[in-house]
Amino acid sequence: MVTFLWSTSFIIIKLGLTYIPPITFAGLRYSIACILFIPIIIFNRGLKTEIRLLTIKDYKKLIALGIIFYSFTQGSQFLGLALLPSVTVSLMLNLTPIIVSVAGIFILSEIPTNRQWIGIMGFFIGIIVYFLPSDFSGSRFLGIIVMGTGVLANSGSSILGRGINRDSNINPIIITFISMGIGSFILLVSGLLVEGVPVIELKTIGFLFWLAAINTTFAFTLWNYTLRSLTAMESSVINGTMLIQIALLAWIFLGEEITILEIIGMVIASISVLVVQIKR
Repeated sequence: MVTFLWSTSFIIIKLGLTYIPPITFAGLRYSIACILFIPIIIFNRGLKTEIRLLTIKDYKKLIALGIIFYSFTQGSQFLGLALLPSVTVSLMLNLTPIIVSVAGIFILSEIPTNRQWIGIMGFFIGIIVYFLPSDFSGSRFLGIIVMGTGVLANSGSSILGRGINRDSNINPIIITFISMGIGSFILLVSGLLVEGVPVIELKTIGFLFWLAAINTTFAFTLWNYTLRSLTAMESSVINGTMLIQIALLAWIFLGEEITILEIIGMVIASISVLVVQIKR
């Protein structure tokens, strides 16, 4: 469900970028989402108490997560979508599981099983088959550099987020609220300074509030809960199914055709995701 909501975000963001510059768009999305968390915090005594009990070490981790996951990862994704087709952005984001699986061995001591390695390899074979005709030449070079930075940040945030959820008892709502507040503030200030103040039309208000309320406030909280029972590699690969969902949504809502080769790639990737999720 979470990945489906995030997949619809790609379509909405591509439409919204016509009206709002990318960094400012990202900053507005997550700033509004963070504001929507405030009533939840205020009217929940347990959450307020837990925030007061957070240590300096906890805040350092949450600030780092906010900078890496929101400022860098999400900022790069919005900028990437402004420079590249959504297909290319999705493809590059799906390099994350390879980086996470290797780094997770040393940082989180999470050793993938042989079955999971087969699944991850099959997953990327599916991606290659699906995007075999993709062209990364010419004007896309800058976008690829931007997304390369985003992939590294996404990998780091996946490992850090998993570590926070696994090793601490911090409520996922608090994790999301504080990290998002830090990251969105940096994005919004940076966007306004570099891109200027955008003209917000009625249509873009609808885009912003849907992205903020449903695809961010609700979806990110739910995702933090799932991280408590998933390994870093599993969470990244499940997140990687967005690649397939985005293609289907683009076909349904944007009229983009899906070829036989693309269907074969999606089937291979989907089966591989199931293999990765099988426990020892």
